[in-house]
Amino acid sequence: MHRGGLDAGLSSAERRWRAGLTAVLALYGLWCGLTPERFHWPDALDLPIHETGHLVFAWGGDMLAALGGTLLQLLLPLAFVAYFWRRRDHHAASVASWWVGQNFWNVARYVADARAEELPLVGGGGHDWAFLLAEWDLLARDQVIARDLRFIGWLVVGAATWWGWRSLVRHTS
Repeated sequence: MHRGGLDAGLSSAERRWRAGLTAVLALYGLWCGLTPERFHWPDALDLPIHETGHLVFAWGGDMLAALGGTLLQLLLPLAFVAYFWRRRDHHAASVASWWVGQNFWNVARYVADARAEELPLVGGGGHDWAFLLAEWDLLARDQVIARDLRFIGWLVVGAATWWGWRSLVRHTS
């Protein structure tokens, strides 16, 4: 691999495939962002990661265990961003970044439900964000926090999409 990174050495077919993926993620991201109340296919991947986070962080007591689901849900795709960045595959890192943004939307949906507690929960346990926001005396602000998390999701998805296009355009001949 030369100094330009993996993106610089892509064949034209690989570049077209990646451009198509970026376009699909941009359109799908737009749909996901505009329909936050709906179930989206990445949610099926995010849920087991979230639930595993509770187990991974259980050593830290109730508060960290409750927060652990969201932490792992954000840290795991960030680990992929770091991995691909280190390999200098910036387009792949942009795809993983898109996943981070999508996870912010997923978390926002959960936070927005903190007072209502209407979302079906896995395992019959308590509502993480109802517990956390109550502990932090922020339960009455669940909608504001959710709005801010959705906004962060939009920023990350938008930046990831731009980064994906940019990584492909920078190295075209």
